[in-house]
Amino acid sequence: MQLVRKIVVLTTAGLILAGCQNNPLISQQTQGPASHPIDTAKNISVVNESSKSSDLKPVSTDLWQLTREHMQLNLDNEKPRLQSQFKWYTKHPEHIQRVTTRASRYYYYILSEVIKRDMPAEIALLPIVESAYDPFAYSHGRAAGAWQFIPGTAKHFGLKSSWWYDGRRDIVASTDAALTYLQQLHKRFGDWELALAAYNCGGGNVSKAIRKNKKKGLPTDFWSLDLPKETRAYVPKLLAVSRLIRDAEQLSIPLAPIANTPAFELVKLDSQIDLAQAAELGNITTQELYQFNPGFNRWATDPDGPHHLLIPVASADQFRARLAELPAEQRVNWTRYKIRSGDTVSTIARQYKTTSAVIRNANKLKGNNIRAGRYLLIPSAKHQSSDYVLSQSQRFNRKQNQLAQSNRNKTSYKVKSGDSFWKIAKQYDISVRQLASWNQMAPGDSLRVGHTLTIWQSQTNQGLNRSDEQLIRRIGYSVRNGDSLYTIAGRFSVSVKDIKRWNKLENSKYLQPGQKLTLYVDITQAD
Repeated sequence: MQLVRKIVVLTTAGLILAGCQNNPLISQQTQGPASHPIDTAKNISVVNESSKSSDLKPVSTDLWQLTREHMQLNLDNEKPRLQSQFKWYTKHPEHIQRVTTRASRYYYYILSEVIKRDMPAEIALLPIVESAYDPFAYSHGRAAGAWQFIPGTAKHFGLKSSWWYDGRRDIVASTDAALTYLQQLHKRFGDWELALAAYNCGGGNVSKAIRKNKKKGLPTDFWSLDLPKETRAYVPKLLAVSRLIRDAEQLSIPLAPIANTPAFELVKLDSQIDLAQAAELGNITTQELYQFNPGFNRWATDPDGPHHLLIPVASADQFRARLAELPAEQRVNWTRYKIRSGDTVSTIARQYKTTSAVIRNANKLKGNNIRAGRYLLIPSAKHQSSDYVLSQSQRFNRKQNQLAQSNRNKTSYKVKSGDSFWKIAKQYDISVRQLASWNQMAPGDSLRVGHTLTIWQSQTNQGLNRSDEQLIRRIGYSVRNGDSLYTIAGRFSVSVKDIKRWNKLENSKYLQPGQKLTLYVDITQAD
C-alpha cells in the first residue's frame, strides 16, 4: 500500500507571537487570559500518517530549559576574561538566584520575543548584566530601565519620554527597541559578540577597533579588539551568566523554575487612569501594578498615552470588566482651582506637584496667561502620595529615608548660576556620581538655577557608608593621561580626600601618567 504523507504545520513561538494583536501574552481582546506556552517545534515537519504524537518533542514547561534549547553562542571557549567572569558568578550563586527571581515577571515575554525573532536565547539574559533585571535601574551614565537605554538612543528608537512616562522602563516598549537595535547591530557586524559589544559601547567604537586591527593585520573578532574596559568585560559577563544558566544543575546551583505561561496581559484603556484606582479594579496592590508598568513615573498613566496597562493574567478579566463600568471622566480625580491674584501656571503647578504643561493641556491653554477669578481643572491623585509606592517621588523619598538612617548628615544646596555637579562635589568633598544619585539624576544631567540639591555627608568623614563595607574592594589604579584626582574620584564614587589619604598624597598637587594608586571602591558604584 502506498504510504500517504501529510504536511503538518506546528505552532511555533514565531507563529504564536506574531504581533501584539495575536500575541496571547499581551492579548488586547476581551476573552479570558491566555495560557499558551512557547512552542519550540519546527515551523513545518513532514511526518507519516502513522506517526504517533508522542514522537513530537514536548514543549518545555520551564523557561530555563527552553532557554537552554535555544542557546546559540559559544559558551565554552577558554578565554581568560570569560573564565574570570564565570568564576565570579559561580562563587556568588545568591546573586543569580536574586536576579532570576526578579526576572520572573518579565522573562516569558522577553524570551518569547527573542525566540520569535530567531535570536540567541542568551539575549534574553542580557538584562541580568545590564540592570540585574530591575526596570527601575538608573545608572550614572543616564541609562534607565531593564535594557539600560540612554536618552539619545531611546529617542532614536521611538521610546517616549515625558513627565508622566519613561518608555525606557516600559517592559514591552523597551524590549522591542532593544531587540531591534541588537538585530541592526548583528546585521552590521555579522557576529553576535560584536553586536553585543556595540550595544554596550556604540557601533562606532567597534568599527574603529576593527579598522585598527585590519591595518595591523590582526584578527577582528571580539576577543582581539582593543575596546573600552567595560565592554571587554561586558560580553564575557553575558556568556558567563548564560553558561551558568545552562549548567546550573551540574554546578548544583538551584534555579527556581519559571512556568512557560504568560505573566501578564496588555489591556487597553483609551484614557488616563489613576494607578491606585487601576490596582483596585484588578484587586492587586499598587506595588504590583507599578512592577508590571514601571514606565509610569507618577500617580497616573500619561494623558497622551500609552493608553494601556500590563495586568497580571489572573486579574486581567476582572480588571477589564470593572474598567468597562467606569466612565473615563471618573478614572482621574479633578480639583477645581479658583485663580487668585498673583498666581501663575508654574506656581499652581508646584502647589499641586504637577507641571505647567499638564495644567495647560488639561485646560486647553495655548500659553501661560491666566486671569484671576477664573477656574482651572487640575488632575490630582485620588489617594495619598504614599499609596503610589513605586512612583518616581516615592522611590526618591525611600532612598532619602535610607540615607537618613545611615551615618550621614543632610545638607540642602540651592543651585547658583555657574554651578556644575563637579564644582559642587568638589566643594563638599564628595563624588559627582554620589551627588547625582542622591538627587535622582545622572552626572550628565543639566542643573537648573534655583533647584535644591540634597547632599549627604558622612559624620565620620571617611567617605564610605558603613552599611556598604561588605561591598568594598581594594584595587590598584594606574593613572592615565588627562586624569586628575577629581576625575578619578568621580569615576569610582570616592572622595578626593580619601584618595589622598589612602596614597599619602596630601602634599602632592599633580598626578603622573603611570603612577600607581590604591583605591577602596564600592563595586556596586564603580565603572
